[in-house]
This record gives sequence, C-alpha cells and structure tokens, in this order.
Amino acid sequence: MHTQGSYGQDQGAFNGVQHSQCVQRRILLPTGAAEAFNRVDDREICLVAVPSSADSCCFGLCCCPCAPPMAIPSGYFVLKQTWSKHQGEMDPGCVFCWPFWNKISHIVNKATVTYSAPSRQVPTADNVMVDINLSVTFSIGPDGDAAYDFVYKIGAERFDEFLSNVVEEGIRGLVYGVTHDRVNDLREEFAMGMLKSLSSTFAPYGVIIRSVKITETALPRSLASLLEETTTFRTRIAEKAKKHENAIRVLSDQASQELETICRTNARREQDLLAQCQRYEIEHKERVDELTGASTVREMEAKSAMEVQIARAKGDFDVAAKEGEREAEMILRGAQIECDKRKFTVEEQARVRILESEAKLAAAKNNADALVAVAEAENNSTKGLETKRKYELEWQRLSVLKDLASTGRRFFSGPAGQSMLREMAPGEGKGPSSGKYF
Repeated sequence: MHTQGSYGQDQGAFNGVQHSQCVQRRILLPTGAAEAFNRVDDREICLVAVPSSADSCCFGLCCCPCAPPMAIPSGYFVLKQTWSKHQGEMDPGCVFCWPFWNKISHIVNKATVTYSAPSRQVPTADNVMVDINLSVTFSIGPDGDAAYDFVYKIGAERFDEFLSNVVEEGIRGLVYGVTHDRVNDLREEFAMGMLKSLSSTFAPYGVIIRSVKITETALPRSLASLLEETTTFRTRIAEKAKKHENAIRVLSDQASQELETICRTNARREQDLLAQCQRYEIEHKERVDELTGASTVREMEAKSAMEVQIARAKGDFDVAAKEGEREAEMILRGAQIECDKRKFTVEEQARVRILESEAKLAAAKNNADALVAVAEAENNSTKGLETKRKYELEWQRLSVLKDLASTGRRFFSGPAGQSMLREMAPGEGKGPSSGKYF
C-alpha cells in the first residue's frame, strides 16, 4: 500500500527516466518479501514489506504440533512484535512453534537502492529552463535498530516525500545560483554537497546515503542546438587557427632559411669589402705620402712668394694710410656741418610742437568745464525727467491691458497671478488671493 507521488514525482519523466517512489507493500507471508522487493517497476521501489497473515499462523497454545512452521527469510531486517510491542530483530530460519501473540510486523530491505529524481524546467540564474536527472543511492541499516528507526520514525511513504522535496529543493537552489553554461560543471560540486546534506538529514532515520550523482542534464532544444552550433563553430575556428599557426610556422621557417642565406651572403660581401678597404688604405697611404712631399715643395715656394707680396703690400699700406687719413678728415668736417644743420631743424620743430600741445591742453580744459556744466544741468532737471518716465510707463501698462482685453478672457490665480497683477497695476492695493477674470 502506498500513497500518490509527492511534489518531485509530479515533474514527469526525463528522457524515459521516471521519478522513483519509495513504497511499503503488504504481503501474504514473510516468504513473499523477496518477490515484493524484487518486483520490476520503473517507478516504485519497495523498502518495507508488511506480512498480512503472519499473526494467524497459530491460534492455539505454544508448541502446538499441528501448527505449520514459520519461515523467516534471510537478507532482510525482520522486525518482531509480542502483543504489538516491538521485540527487536529476528534471525533467519524456520520457527516450528509460533504463538499467536507473536507476529512479524515489518520486513525491511537491506539492499542498496538507486533512487532517480528527475527535475524538469529548473530555472538558472539567467532564466534558462533546464532538465536535470539526479540519482541517489542509499540503503537502510546497518542493523536492526536502524531499520526500527526507519519504520517507526519516518516510514517509506514519508521518507519518499521528504527525500523528493529535499532533492528537488537542493537541485533548484544550486541551479538558480549559476548560469546555463555552468550547469554541466556542477556535477561533482553538487554531488559532494548533496551527499553531505542528505547523510546528515537522514542518518537519524536509519538511512545511509551511499552516493549522489547528476546523471544527465539537458538544455532547451533551441538553446542546445545553438550551443552545438557554437561549439562546432569554435571547433572550426580552432582548426583554422591550427592551420594558420602551421602556415605561419612554415613561413617562419622559410623566412629563417632565407635570412640565413642572406646573412651568409652579406658575410661574404663584408669580407670582400674589408679586403678592398685594406687595399684602399694601403693605396691611400702611398698616395698621401706622395702628395705630402709635393705639398712641402709647393709650401716652400708659396712662402717665398708670400714674403715678396708682404713687402709690397706694406709699402702700399703706408700710402693708403696717408690717403685715408686725409679723406677721413674731409668726411669728418662734412659730417659736423650736416649735424649742426639737423640739430637746428629739430630744435625748431620741438618749439612748434610745444606750442601746439599747450593749445590742445587749453581746449581740453574748456571742454571739461562744458561737460561739468551739462552734468549739473541734467542733475537739476532730474525730478522733471522722473515724472515723464512714470507717465510713459503708465501708458505702456495701459497698452498691455488693452491687448489682454482684446484677445479674450484669461484666468490668473495663485502667487503667479498676484505677482502679474501687482506688476500691471503697481499703484493699486493687493489683489485677491483666488485670482481674477480679464
């Protein structure tokens, strides 16, 4: 007998994998436990078998020779009750006398069970709905006390609901913290964290969590197709990059060979040029020695000719000095006459400009006195000008009111209306607070 599936079991199948459901079945005899536990079912996992007629094997007194023997199956935790009180675990074998006050209350499966918990439409941090299949391997044990805790503290049905909800909550909490591109990287990290969490949660109920694995993850078809195309494109890019690197390596090798050839050619040419330079230096030295001897002869000839020209130049210099002194004296006299003439002219012009400046100064003083007189006259007529300006402003205000009245009614209210009224009628009192119609 079992209940309907819990929250996690309502999520449906994922690639043909149904959500497992832990159940408790009722059997006729204890020997039927093996059939109940080994029954092949894609969804239900039988953890506890309850014999329905184990307490009716003998209704007489103890050691009745007519009572059929009671077979206790091996490989399971067989829990016994006396007068409906738990009496511990029974050893496997055959019991020939079975009083009616004794009965086998529960038979608990010792085998390791694989629990499948697929979750569909789990949102990631970037709001992509993914499907995840989680596999939990567990067993009940290791002794009869653990089986007693499982049966009487939680039971198969509540264990199924509890495990389903814990696994579903753990999956959704973990997946919501990452983006879709990191979902496949969470298998090892999530398995270790979930194993530790489930072990600490179900240890008080006699359940040993063996392992937790994420067996499969699936993205939406459109996104998976897009990611597959992206992966294919990246693979092509990687292949192109490898081909490009290979081509670059080939070109680099060719360039290295060509560079080596050029370097060797240049080295040979350098040796040839060095040999030519040495030969040129030898020839140049011979030519320098030859030219040095010739230049020495020419230098001596030039010195003798220079001495003759120096003597001749000294004579010419003395004659020229006498003539220069005479010409300088004549130029000095002419310059003195010219300077005196210019000095007289400049002094005459200076006297004329001084007279002109004095005349301008007197005119400026007269103009200043005239401006002062005009300013005093304007100051005396200020009151009359003020009355004229007020008169002109009043006519402008009346013109504005005329324009407003001719263009239709207008509504002014609040502080802005009062301010406008005060500006248009500055001579009147305060305007009304609620506005006016014009």
